[in-house]
Amino acid sequence: MDPTSRTDTPADAPGGAAESSPAPRLARDAERAPRDMIMSLAVLLVPIALLLILYRTLLSGDAPITVDPAPAIQEAQQAAAFTVVVPQGLGDDWHTSSATFRRQADGATLRLGYVDPDSDPIQLVESSVPAATLLPGELGAKAAAKGNFRTDDGVWTVYDARPGSGRWCSPRRIGRSWWSGRPT
Repeated sequence: MDPTSRTDTPADAPGGAAESSPAPRLARDAERAPRDMIMSLAVLLVPIALLLILYRTLLSGDAPITVDPAPAIQEAQQAAAFTVVVPQGLGDDWHTSSATFRRQADGATLRLGYVDPDSDPIQLVESSVPAATLLPGELGAKAAAKGNFRTDDGVWTVYDARPGSGRWCSPRRIGRSWWSGRPT
C-alpha cells in the first residue's frame, strides 16, 4: 500500500469510532498561585538588574563616549580655510564626544562636541562659512540675539536657540573663525 494514498479517517482508525476526551484540568490546589508568578518574575528580573548594575559601575556604561579630536583639528589646520583655535585648559573631566571637519562650497566648518563636568553638551563650531548662512544652520531660523556675554577674551552675542538647547553664544570673530557654544 502506498503511504501517500492513505485515506483513513478517525472513524476508520483502529479502536472504532473517534472518541473525544476532555482536556486535562489541574486540581484546585495545583493551579498557579500569585506567589509562583512573583517568584518567576524575580527569577527573570534579578539577573537583569545585576547586569545593569555591572554595566553602569564596572564597565562605566554611563560615561560619555570619548573620541580623539586630533585628526579633525589637523585636517582643518591643513585646509587653511580659517585660523583654527584649539581649546586649551580643559580638565580630565571634559570629554570630546565628536569631532568633524567638512568642506562646503562656501567654506569649511570644524565642529567639536564636548561633554562638560556637569554632563551638559557643548558644541564648538569654527567656520569660514558666512555668518548669515552658518548661524541659521546651527541655531535654527528663529534664533534671535538676546544680548552679550563678556569674557576675558572678548564679547560674545547670546542667542535664544532651538528649544531644549539652552543659550548659545555666537559669533566671535578670531581671524576667520566663528565660535558657537553655550556660556557657563
